[in-house]
Amino acid sequence: MPERLIYDDRQIRRILSEVRTIAMVGASPTWNRPSYFAMKYLQAKGYRMIPVNPRAAGQDILGERVYASLAEVPHRIDMVQIFRNSEAAGPITDEVLAVAEDKGIRVLWMQLGVRNDEAAAKAEAAGLEVVMDRCPKIEFGRLNSELSWGGFNSGVISSRRARLRFG
Repeated sequence: MPERLIYDDRQIRRILSEVRTIAMVGASPTWNRPSYFAMKYLQAKGYRMIPVNPRAAGQDILGERVYASLAEVPHRIDMVQIFRNSEAAGPITDEVLAVAEDKGIRVLWMQLGVRNDEAAAKAEAAGLEVVMDRCPKIEFGRLNSELSWGGFNSGVISSRRARLRFG
């Protein structure tokens, strides 16, 4: 089992205060998906969220045009948030590294539950700052004392099986 990742709160706070534009790879146009909630929350906190999802390319998610790849994004990007699985993080990191200098990418952030040590090592060797297995939505709320019912225990999303109720 890999060692637990520990990040200093000052590092996370600095990253979240310095970045303004986040490309979310794996953003979903479906309103009840975790990536949609995270994108909506981060938009409300002032971040420009750029959705990247080849299956939804050309659509809009929360008022932002969806791009098929990072290379197609015509904007400067401060941070790439990987909202895909750990295995997919490798090829996505390769894509990030291919456009990092041109787009201005400084941070690679792998979503909660996503960890790819090899991809992280490549990104760090290229000069990017890497955070793995963390959610910027949760970290922002935690560091700003905003953990409330917004997105937590809302009853909309549950890991529990639905119970049928009669009567």
